[in-house]
Amino acid sequence: MWSGIPPILRNKYVIALIVVFVWLLFFDNYSLIQHWRLQREIYDLRRQQEFYLEEIRRDSMAIDRLQSDPDALERYAREKYLMKREGEDVYIITEEH
Repeated sequence: MWSGIPPILRNKYVIALIVVFVWLLFFDNYSLIQHWRLQREIYDLRRQQEFYLEEIRRDSMAIDRLQSDPDALERYAREKYLMKREGEDVYIITEEH
């Protein structure tokens, strides 16, 4: 029965090592698979953090520009909120696809 198994696999230390490896790989609360998933999630969260920090930086620059430049504030109000001056007509042109 044991003659077909190589001698290295009959060693009790090798069997114990294989059992521990399989246990750590699949069954443990901190398994290698779970560890890999958490590392991937950390990577994704760091990418999101970089994106949002860049958005915050860009929005902060836009706020500073709007607070310091009245012409930029007027341009923003006209473009985003379709505001107009007294006696002025605004025409909205939309593109059809």
